[in-house]
Amino acid sequence: MQELLKKFENKKAEIVFEWSDSESEAEGWVVINSLRGGAAGGGTRMRKGLDKREVESLAKTMEIKFTVSGPSIGGAKSGINFDPNDPRKNEVLERWYKAVMPLLKNYYGTGGDMNVDEIHEVIPITESYGLWHPQEGIVNGHFHANEPEKIRKIGQLRQGVSKVLEDPLFTPNGPKKYTVADMITGYGVAESVKHYYEIWGGSIRDKRAVIQGWGNVGAAAACFLALEGAKIVGIIDREGGVIRESGFTVDEVREMFLKRDGNKLVAENFIPFEEINEKIWDLENDIFIPAAGSRLITQSQVERMVNSGLEVISCGANVPFADKEIFFGPIGVWADERVSVIPDFIANCGMARVFAYLMNDQVELTDQAIFSDVSETIKNALKKTHQESSSKNNIAQNSFKIALGQLV
Repeated sequence: MQELLKKFENKKAEIVFEWSDSESEAEGWVVINSLRGGAAGGGTRMRKGLDKREVESLAKTMEIKFTVSGPSIGGAKSGINFDPNDPRKNEVLERWYKAVMPLLKNYYGTGGDMNVDEIHEVIPITESYGLWHPQEGIVNGHFHANEPEKIRKIGQLRQGVSKVLEDPLFTPNGPKKYTVADMITGYGVAESVKHYYEIWGGSIRDKRAVIQGWGNVGAAAACFLALEGAKIVGIIDREGGVIRESGFTVDEVREMFLKRDGNKLVAENFIPFEEINEKIWDLENDIFIPAAGSRLITQSQVERMVNSGLEVISCGANVPFADKEIFFGPIGVWADERVSVIPDFIANCGMARVFAYLMNDQVELTDQAIFSDVSETIKNALKKTHQESSSKNNIAQNSFKIALGQLV
């Protein structure tokens, strides 16, 4: 596995597009790892301090993710180094998408990612430049769709991704309406934990879970885990968090989801970051969901959680361990050899799978059909890993081995 990984990591990306904004300090990159199958896909993220290397590693992660989610295309990613809280954010995005429009028309499909919203930013801006949908490049480059097929596939994409959820199983009841794109990644992360216990043995009921990050992924994963009977005992966010060792009720978790201020946790008995960061890693817990940024989980934090009874980590964030290696360094390996680590390309493939599903010929556009398809995709990937080895350790490494076998 390590040899395959090195080979894949060291292979140069096929296309690197570099951009410097003429009207601000923003800079950005599209990295297309390969045009496997004639196209590549991967979302657009924005954060201050982002660099080309981060975009390169995420493009490679996407390529591995497509071996699970489909379609059989190359991995790509867009990254913009700019403060997403800057009031000029929208103008920067408008100039960015104008610059990358030729790629999006022909062979690159994008979507939302960290600090960039699919429904409210990506779709309206790219539409204003004449793109039918941000995934149009994949429909053109990979599927070579004729006009009627293209109209049907893009119609399904437009309808499915921004579909307002109606089924109470998949949305928290509240004044705000939520879409497939809001809930699907967190749902997949929670389903990966449920399927893990079904396949490797045990039950998710009454397992204690700690969540890192309270954006769409972490908050939705917490809601779905709570619905399955897991106890959310701690949440750590950028500015602080909450702990309740007996577990928050389903209604309390849902309430914290609905009360979010953007991606920020708002809750009673809020503990400041310094204090919660001291305590949370020693909480007795079985399930850990890293769903904040990449490369945040340190060796010490993993060791403390393992000592507190941790059983499974489901990676809601891409590359959550603080390793310098592109995918999997010493911290990730250490964790994988001691607990069950469900890698990011399986756990958080929900949105990529939705895109793949909606690009099929004529699909059912119901909440149940879209969410069940994601659940089934994750379950099948975990079953393949279990066939490779039934050990509860080295799940991430065995999953990488299966994926890389298709790419290297």
